[in-house]
Parts: sequence; C-alpha cells; structure tokens
Amino acid sequence: MARRHRRWRAAALTCGLLLASAAAPAPAHAARNAPAAPAGGGTVMVLDSSGSMAKDAGSGTTRIAAARKAVGAAADALPDGHPTGLRVYGADRSRGCDDTRLVRPVAPLDRAGLKQAAAAVEPEGDAPVGRSLQAAAADLRAHGGSSGSRTILLVSDGEDSCPTPSPCAVAAQLGRSEEDLRIDTVGFQVSGAARQQLECVAKAGNGRYYDAPDAGSLTRQLQRAGQLSAGSYRLKGERVRGEPARDTAPRLTPGQYTDTIGPNEKRYYAVDLDAAATADFSATVAPEPGAAVDTSDALHTEIAYGTDGVCESATERFGQREGATPLASGLSRVPSESGYRGCDKAGRYWFAVERKAAPGSDGARWPLELTFHVEHPLKKGVTPAQSAPEYGAGGKDATLPAGAPRDVRGGTGFNDARTLGQGVWRDRLLPAQTLWYKVPVGWGQQLRYDVQFANEPTQAGRGAHYSYAATQVYTPDRVPVGSGTGEFTPRKLYAGKPTSLQMGTVPVAWSNRYESGTHVVPVHRAGDFYLAVTLGAGAAEIARNPQIGVVLKVAVLGTAKSGPAADAGRATHTASGDTAQEPDNATQSTGGWKPGPVVAGCSLGVGVLLLAGLAASYLRARRSPVAGGAGPVDPRTAGQALPPAVPGQEQQAQDQQGNAVKGEPW
Repeated sequence: MARRHRRWRAAALTCGLLLASAAAPAPAHAARNAPAAPAGGGTVMVLDSSGSMAKDAGSGTTRIAAARKAVGAAADALPDGHPTGLRVYGADRSRGCDDTRLVRPVAPLDRAGLKQAAAAVEPEGDAPVGRSLQAAAADLRAHGGSSGSRTILLVSDGEDSCPTPSPCAVAAQLGRSEEDLRIDTVGFQVSGAARQQLECVAKAGNGRYYDAPDAGSLTRQLQRAGQLSAGSYRLKGERVRGEPARDTAPRLTPGQYTDTIGPNEKRYYAVDLDAAATADFSATVAPEPGAAVDTSDALHTEIAYGTDGVCESATERFGQREGATPLASGLSRVPSESGYRGCDKAGRYWFAVERKAAPGSDGARWPLELTFHVEHPLKKGVTPAQSAPEYGAGGKDATLPAGAPRDVRGGTGFNDARTLGQGVWRDRLLPAQTLWYKVPVGWGQQLRYDVQFANEPTQAGRGAHYSYAATQVYTPDRVPVGSGTGEFTPRKLYAGKPTSLQMGTVPVAWSNRYESGTHVVPVHRAGDFYLAVTLGAGAAEIARNPQIGVVLKVAVLGTAKSGPAADAGRATHTASGDTAQEPDNATQSTGGWKPGPVVAGCSLGVGVLLLAGLAASYLRARRSPVAGGAGPVDPRTAGQALPPAVPGQEQQAQDQQGNAVKGEPW
C-alpha cells in the first residue's frame, strides 16, 4: 500500500479549519433535543437522607441541599419521557432500618414533580442502603418495562448503618438475577470504608462508581450517570437464542436479531448459503456504559462449516480498562473467483459469536445484536468496476469541509444513528459514551472525516490524568473497517486539551471483496457507512463540564456511480456535495461554541504536535488463518499513534504505548 507524505500546504490548510474551543455546560433544556426515551427501562434515584446529610458540604450549604440541587440538574438533563423515580432513606424517623420510601414512583419523567419531592426531603435517621436497593429493584419491576436498560442510581455520603442486608451482597444478587439492570453509585465526600462499600456495590451491580468530593462534582457526576442510563444502546431485531453447539443452533434467514451473551460464552447460529452469494455477518454487544472490562476482553466472530472448519474469523478488543462501550465484529463469506475453496460450496454454515472476558470483568449477560445479509452475484454479462485498494485523494491529507458547525445529536447505536451529509457538525458526549452517525456513500465514493474534541476546563487538583478518545467507521453491513495501514489516527489519549482524530475508507467497489487488505475487503457495497465516536470513562475524572464538545468534519469524495459496473454512469442522487441529505435533527444554532485553531499539524515552527500523550494502540486483532483451503487473510493492523510532545510526559506516553501493544492497560 502506497503511503502518502504530509505536505506543507496540507498542514497550512488544516490550520485554517475551525475547532470549537471550551464550551459552557449544556443548558438544562438541551436534553429535549436528545433521542426519545426507549420503550421500557427506567431509572430510580436512591437518595441518602440519613442524619449525616445535614453536615456542611464545605461550600456554605448542607449536603442534603447540594443533593437536592444535583437531583434537579439530573432531571433537567434526562430526555423527555424517560421513566424515572425517586426513593429516599433515613428521612422519616431518627432510628429505623426499614426507613426507606418511594417518594416518586417510576413514571414518564416529571421534572417539576421530581424536584418538588427532593426539596421536601430532610435528613433524619439511619442509612438502610441494602434494603433500599432491594426496594428500588422492586420499583423498577413494578414499572413493568420489558425492554431497555434499567438503572438504580444511589447517592450516598456514607456506609450502610444497618447490620443486614449487606449492600454489596444485595447488589451481587441483583446483578446475577436481574437482566439489563445496573447499579451506579455516587459517593459524596466519602473515603475509606464508605467509599469501598460504594465501589463494591457498583462493581457487583454491573455499574460504575462516581466520586464527588464537592457539591459541584456531585451535580456533574449525577448528570452524567443519569444521562448514560437513559441513553443506552437501542436494540432492534427478532429475538433468537444461540446454542453452544452447532447441531442445535437455530437457523437464521437474512435479517436482524437480538440475543444475550455471557462472559466466555460461545453461541452458534446456523445459515444455509448457496455457492455464489456473498454473506455478510455482524455481531454487536451493548454492555452497560463503563462496565468493568480488561484490555484483552474481546468479541470474536467466525464463519464455520463442516465438522470443525472455519472459513473466516475476526476479533475486536476493547484495548483499555476504563470501561465498556459497544463493540462490533463482522466478516463476510466471499466465494472465490475460482470456486475451488472449501468455503465456496453450497450448504450449511454457522455464524459463531464468542465473548472473551478476563477475571474481574463485568459478569452480566450483555445484549447481543446480529445481522445477516446476502449479496447476490452481479447479473450475467456485467463487468464490475476495478477494485480500489488505495486511499488516494481520501488519505490523511484530504481537504475537509470548513466553516461554522451545525448542531446534530448522535444516536445510541446502529439503529438510530443520525444521518450526516458532507459538512461540519457539532455534538456533545459524556465520558463512557459512544455516539453514532451514518453517512450515505455511493459506488466509487469514499468517506473521509475528522473528529475534533474540544478544549475543556479541567477539574482542579487532579494532577496529570488521561483518558482516551476514539472513532471507528463501519460498512453498511456493520463490519469495522479499522485503520488500515496506519494512514489514519483513530485513537488518542485525551486530557481535556484539543484532540483530533482521523478516519476514512477506500473507495467503494464491488471487486474490493477479492482484495486481501482487511481495510479494503469490507468496503464492497454502497450504502450508509456508520461513524462511532467514543470518549473514555476516565474523562469523568478530568473534565469539569458534564459533557465534552466534539466537531465532525465529514467529506464524501468522488462522483457517485449508478451501480457497481465498470460502465456505470453518474448516479442521479449523490451522497456528497450540495445534494447530501441533511441530518435528521440538524439546526443552525451555534450553541455557544467559539471557533479556534486546529492544534494537530498547525505549529510547524513551534513543535511537532501540541497534543499530549498521542500514544494509543487500536489493538485490532489479527484475523485468524483460514482453514480448509480457504486461503490466507491479511492481519488487521493497528492505528499509528503520533509521538508525544509535552515536556516531561514523553516517557510516560511511551510507556503507555508499549503497555497497550503488549495488551496491558494504558
């Protein structure tokens, strides 16, 4: 693969592009532009109202007053209609281990009612945390939602003061028995045994612990936790149950399906294929955002045939320990041009999905979404256009759109991804969140985009702390394209400073399926290409604002052809330029963003790059050798990280790069 060198004039052009600088906290009404709440699911906030909440919070107010304000801010940030309830404990009498009460039942969000209920709470007695968790789970069951993520959000300033039941034991029991339930905890000015208990509850309950050392951070962390619980991946598909053995596997026809998968579990699904069609498969797991994962935790997929043969396999890894995000793996059975390979025959095949988890990783069953698509051969006499394995004009030096960004709100996954046309778009995301977009790309066209993370005010007194920012592009069949030969930089460390990622595809061509590069083979069908943008869970300990601003600069390069044939004319409707489709919910608002200079590549006379810790490894797994005479497949290669350039941090970043390559945490 030819490598293109960065030209000085390209760097100068990049410097002229706009990057949004520090953004103010999102206004309370911003949640109303979020995707609609899903059917089912819901959140119960469990508020500590024990006697210790009457203490001074250190800012001229009491802890309970700070908590009331935080509950109100969280309510404002939740999407309209999201089922929400409020339970309090220790508010009714000075002593009593059964003092827990539901003050707002789980129902479509009533912001005013939730604030009124919180305002009426006064700190009084004991802290029956374990009993309140049991009651909150019952509150969610009583709501009756049969789908969607359910969350218990516990806010506490101390330990359970009652002998039984143990909060950690209750959380573990609920985590095992309640599907799609997570327990998040927010520790308000806690330390020692109290923090350990809250961390244990979150881990056992398949959730996440948030630390809030002051009133401001309490509001911020409660907003984040609430929005993440309401914005979980929207699943879609026919329910199916995979089996651990091939002979009992359910038979799938082309379509979309949902299942669940546990740690270190492998599930098989049977399919019948002819000898000529290309079959495209994908599997997506949707764990709770920020759930415990290890660097080596992975989603492995394969296409199997015969007794123990494997046509194709692929593995996608989390590559970090900050917390889980949606993870997708996909691959295709492409009949060879010769027709003599073992996997060219008509007959029964199996799509296998395996979730690989290290000890200590999230033990919950994860929602699993599957797609199966069949592409029939071209009509007889049609000659396909030549394959396009080079990035060409769509490489790292491609010219991207400039100008003021337009507002857009990304979706929660593939099914509600927001449509983007060519242009500059602005969004905001939470730590541990992935936002999804889709861009129509025609035959002969290629996608190229940048994602620029804003300069954010950071929390004081936290010292040097890093998270990560990442992006990935998927084909219409949800197969990850990866970073190819290192042309792009889809992942970097993030510390609150302006950070820019690059990603793109080769041109779409039918014949790409016969190439060997794993960044080329999947790009063999025109349609909606998906963009996923992720911010690491660790950013919750960095940024002062609840959400972090991002700008996407999207270009669809080339002239769209009317089909895959070599003699295809120009398409009537193109996927780029002025005729590109507008986003579902785009507006022209500036939203308080201020244009600023792009950092990467601009300071040619000052330093190589100004972004700290650009040492990230994408940890794309190598594709396994093909069994049964199907021929070798090139490995999936990792994205290149740019060298760090902040004085005093070079060695740290180099160590982190080395650890990531070895499969160790950043």
